[in-house]
Amino acid sequence: MRKTRIKVQGGVGVYHVIVRVVGGELLLGDLEKDRLRIMMRENARFAGLQILTYCVMSNHFHLLVRIPEQVQISDRELVRRVNAYYPKKSLYRQLIKQSFEEFGGKLPQDLREGLLARLGDLPLFMKDLKQRFSKWFNKHHGRFGTLWSGRFKSVVVEDQPGVLSVIAAYIDLNPIRAGIVEDPKDYRWCGYAEAVAGNREARDGLTAFSEFQNWRSIASGYRKLLYVKSGASGAAGKKALDREAIKRAMASGGELSLAEALRVRIRYFSDGVALGSGDFVDSIFSEFRDQFGEKRKSGARSLQGKSPLGELKSLRDLRVNPYE
Repeated sequence: MRKTRIKVQGGVGVYHVIVRVVGGELLLGDLEKDRLRIMMRENARFAGLQILTYCVMSNHFHLLVRIPEQVQISDRELVRRVNAYYPKKSLYRQLIKQSFEEFGGKLPQDLREGLLARLGDLPLFMKDLKQRFSKWFNKHHGRFGTLWSGRFKSVVVEDQPGVLSVIAAYIDLNPIRAGIVEDPKDYRWCGYAEAVAGNREARDGLTAFSEFQNWRSIASGYRKLLYVKSGASGAAGKKALDREAIKRAMASGGELSLAEALRVRIRYFSDGVALGSGDFVDSIFSEFRDQFGEKRKSGARSLQGKSPLGELKSLRDLRVNPYE
């Protein structure tokens, strides 16, 4: 049986989402990555979600997405979102437009409720995005069948700047860990590169969890988490460790900078179920207490090794290869 997906009460909160291509195949080329990025933004605008950052790789993609508190949405705004999301020839778009006009600038209750049910809901957002892209991909490649490997994976993330900046940097560093580029600004299918290039939505996403209010104010500090060239680290000019040395240091308690730690795969970020302060993780544990064995008495688990990730806690205790 499938377990209930862990999410904060009402679904409101921040989630790190991972979706993988079936069989791990490298099916997403430049065109596909561009198309997925466009659809991701379109779906987020329609659903009223905020993409804080993202990264699209050749066989998977990551999203850091915030589900906001629900607010009252007018019928006119619902019609505007439908018009922006659906193509002009869409029968559904025509139905919404016609109904809105016939009812004097209002939507029939059934249509309104149907639209509202699709807003602010992470599973529905992901379902729409995956199905929409799969349909385009299969048509474009003369293909049929499943594109994605089962359900999407998600980790609840505490909506606090110190936590979100670490997870966002980890996501933007995917192409660095894969050895594709040396600087994340050179990989155009991630939130940071889009922000550097001037994309307003990408900049808004990365500033949405900062104590500062504009891109210029946070760009320098965020980059220190991202950029460790093969010879030096950030502004300090400290010599960077290689991947294996970082893994050994994290396992044995060696001294590392946060920027160096983020150069390896940290399984807590994809398999930890919930990430944040001890109090936050304990609250998630309490809410979903029935999903854990009777012997377990508490939720928050410390990350293995002397980690530079500060006081970050995980709901899942990963005993084997937490750093890869």
